[in-house]
Amino acid sequence: MAPYQNAKELSKLTLGKTTEYCSEYNPNLLQAVPRSLNRNDLLLAKNSLPFIGEDVWYGYELSWLNDKGKPVVAVAEFRFDCTSPNLVESKSFKLYLNSFNQSKFSTFNDVEETLTKDLSVTAEVQAKVKLFNVEQCPALEIKKANQNITCIDEEDITIENYQYQAELLEQAQKNSPSEIIEDNVVSHLLKSNCLITNQPDWASVYISYKGAAIDHSILLKYLISFRQHNEFHEQCVERIFCDLQSYCQLEELTVFARYTRRGGLDINPFRSTHISSAPQTRTLRQ
Repeated sequence: MAPYQNAKELSKLTLGKTTEYCSEYNPNLLQAVPRSLNRNDLLLAKNSLPFIGEDVWYGYELSWLNDKGKPVVAVAEFRFDCTSPNLVESKSFKLYLNSFNQSKFSTFNDVEETLTKDLSVTAEVQAKVKLFNVEQCPALEIKKANQNITCIDEEDITIENYQYQAELLEQAQKNSPSEIIEDNVVSHLLKSNCLITNQPDWASVYISYKGAAIDHSILLKYLISFRQHNEFHEQCVERIFCDLQSYCQLEELTVFARYTRRGGLDINPFRSTHISSAPQTRTLRQ
């Protein structure tokens, strides 16, 4: 359990509670969660974060009415800088998007501007919003994985404990030579649980680093240790980033998790020492 799970800031959320669906535009449905909750736990100072990056969301259930009352549908891309004071709580985000269903907007641009304004207020940072026609969304084209990425899921390991264990990484570079390498790996076995509802969250996590080699078997054991861990998507990725930085001697590090969608939304947190924007790529599960 995260030590901040019972924080008063979380008690006000609609997440985990019975709610009514509103189909008329209502920006007041959006709810914020302070990023400081888990960052305090990770001992991260507000003005000296060890990473840059962003949270990229895709919305697949966005619809509104044009001036003649005809429904319009679109796929939406939302980007929030990781330095924003707040993250947008996902259930409230879903309820907010549903509130567009019976509301009239003249153009795609009107909807983009409305979404940008409301989400920027909630996150307290300038949100970036793009809408795509459902038949042409280049950002979501399934692309062949980079040949330089190694999937570590076939490592022959035995797992007996499914509780979060950062200390597993203490041995990750024990037998590594002093040679500095660049390594790009992916695991599709990351699973964590929602901080509030305990619902499972599934993700593919991409890790790229420059430094002494990290043992793939130990890294996989560490990622699997999140299997019964309760945190929001963004918090899990920041925890992975900070653990790797703490236990491993790395010159560069990037952690990018692509979570599967729930309620028409997927969340894809991206954290890096040196890259600010997440790539536009996805796998079959997204």
